[in-house]
Amino acid sequence: MAPSTTVPTVSDIEVPETFLKKRKQNEKAREERIVAATAARKAAKAKRKVIFKRAESYVKEYLTKEKEEIRLKRAARTAGDFYVPAQPKVYFVIRIRGINEIAPKPRKILQLLRLLQINNGVFVKVTKATQQMLRLVEPYITYGEPNLKSVRELIYKRGYGKVSKQRIPLTNNGIIEQTLGKYDILSVEDLVHEIINAGPNFKQASNFLWPFKLSNPTGGWRIRKFKHYVQGGDFGDRETNINKLIRQMN
Repeated sequence: MAPSTTVPTVSDIEVPETFLKKRKQNEKAREERIVAATAARKAAKAKRKVIFKRAESYVKEYLTKEKEEIRLKRAARTAGDFYVPAQPKVYFVIRIRGINEIAPKPRKILQLLRLLQINNGVFVKVTKATQQMLRLVEPYITYGEPNLKSVRELIYKRGYGKVSKQRIPLTNNGIIEQTLGKYDILSVEDLVHEIINAGPNFKQASNFLWPFKLSNPTGGWRIRKFKHYVQGGDFGDRETNINKLIRQMN
């Protein structure tokens, strides 16, 4: 009769201690990943709620301002007066001429404004200093007061952010939060609100936005770029008419 052989079971095989430790570490890491992912989902959901509420409040704020402006215009008309709108807070500045025969000082100002190429555009906060700078480079630029629609369209359609010195398209709010989160600017609508109102963090918001690369205006420029806008040319202050030009170039 042949001797019986006992086949060892899995439970009889001794598992190396290093393998057990590794398995324990993997299980622990997996649990930590699950916990972290759950926390991240909750945080993202809470953030979306904050962004949505802010966007709602901005819409109400813009409508209130618009209604107040209409009311003031009607009141002035009824009283037989002229309505004088408030001074602009922000200009949108577009470079319209090249660097041929340009003096060193205007060249330096254009560099400070980050207007390095023709058809580049930037948002500039209106101060005494910036108005003086714009006057010095007026033959090379055109500018005016952008409205909410223009600011929003420029940022949504042509907006690029400066992230680690790279030009990154604004495809999601995370790109904005990564750079401007410390200034409580978390979304595109926060960015629009900061720009249109020339808020306390306007400088950071404006510098984050890469200069807008615009197209030549539909139908081309007017007769000459070398004449002031009020004389039938293109350069200089267009006031609210800048919005029409933005539509033609966006």
